[in-house]
Amino acid sequence: MTTTATDDRPVRTRAADRADLLAVFRIEKASFPQPWPYRAFERFLGEPGFLVADSGEVVGYVLADVTPNGGRRIGHVKDIAVAPFARGQGVGATLLGRAIDVTRERNAGSVRLEVRESNEPALALYRRFGFSHRTTSPGYYADGEDAFVLVRDLDG
Repeated sequence: MTTTATDDRPVRTRAADRADLLAVFRIEKASFPQPWPYRAFERFLGEPGFLVADSGEVVGYVLADVTPNGGRRIGHVKDIAVAPFARGQGVGATLLGRAIDVTRERNAGSVRLEVRESNEPALALYRRFGFSHRTTSPGYYADGEDAFVLVRDLDG
């Protein structure tokens, strides 16, 4: 469990459970122009990398997993978001740090994620955590925007 502060309330990270799904989905819809469907989150319940930030209410979430990739295991941060009222208070950093820890604990040698090339706040956060631009996926998002694929090595 990791804690940070949001409006003077401690925030803890914990495994997401079914009771969190509506709050997670609301944060998703408030955060992204093409949100994941509710059922997508249901499929990840019970996975080690589906975590929420909780300060008496869910204020953010992260979803990460680990898969084999060419003889190595690679972590993938699939989705991360913070409720608009809780942004800028370290919640995203706390969640990203825990996601990296989970992928490392599951023997990933690296972790990757995709981010809109225009999402400067997220890019700044990912750079702080040692992610670097590996490639660009043209037209990755439904609106045609490119995604930067960022990778962080966990070995060593």
